[in-house]
Amino acid sequence: MTRKIKSSLRHLRRSVAPPFWPIKRKEYVWTVKPKPGPHAINKSIPLGIVLRDFLGYVTTMKEARRVLGERKISVDGRIVTDYKFPIGLMDLIHIIPEDKYYRVVPDKTNMFKLVEVSKDEAGHKLARIIRKQTVKGGGIQITLHDGRNLLLANNDQSRSLRVLDSVLITVPNQSLVSHIPLKEGVMAVVTEGRHTGFIGRVQTIQQVFKRRKSIVVLKGENGEEIRTILEYILPVGQDKPLITIR
Repeated sequence: MTRKIKSSLRHLRRSVAPPFWPIKRKEYVWTVKPKPGPHAINKSIPLGIVLRDFLGYVTTMKEARRVLGERKISVDGRIVTDYKFPIGLMDLIHIIPEDKYYRVVPDKTNMFKLVEVSKDEAGHKLARIIRKQTVKGGGIQITLHDGRNLLLANNDQSRSLRVLDSVLITVPNQSLVSHIPLKEGVMAVVTEGRHTGFIGRVQTIQQVFKRRKSIVVLKGENGEEIRTILEYILPVGQDKPLITIR
């Protein structure tokens, strides 16, 4: 289970920062606190820390603020100038001067890691459906894990979407490209818990009263099997992952 973070309105002590942040805990008292945005504080990293500590693109937070102020960084296809902007699962970061693209993916060691992707792949993002509802006029609206809302026509495709399924969308246009249902036989990656970063094929789903807590068995390439709960996995493809995840 992801730990809740206690902090003041504007500041965050390093000692209580999420454990996967690659910062020195005892050298200074305070660190950058993510602003409210598409990801929760305990599941995100401020963009300034990503540039300084993950990518090594800058060496100080002052330099990170200058680079962002010069509009050299985009996230999911949109320019971001705030060093406190929260970066989370499956976000796409573009270093414009170097024309390099990075995707945030689950990692066994630090919860998150950045993998470099091609320019063509950087136009697509995989996201989990966390809410689905019918809106006025009969359309269907889905909410994704990064806060996006997609309004879809009420047809067979949109009616087949379920909470915890994945969708592949274009960014920044948010057009629906494909749908990956969360069911037995699909490839999935674990995004939370002790098996974070594990990639395998869903073998069985043991349904319980609360669907999110259903027990899932995943089998990796080397035959290793792990058990986790349904809300901790993200479908990534039918036969193989649709995006680079390692």
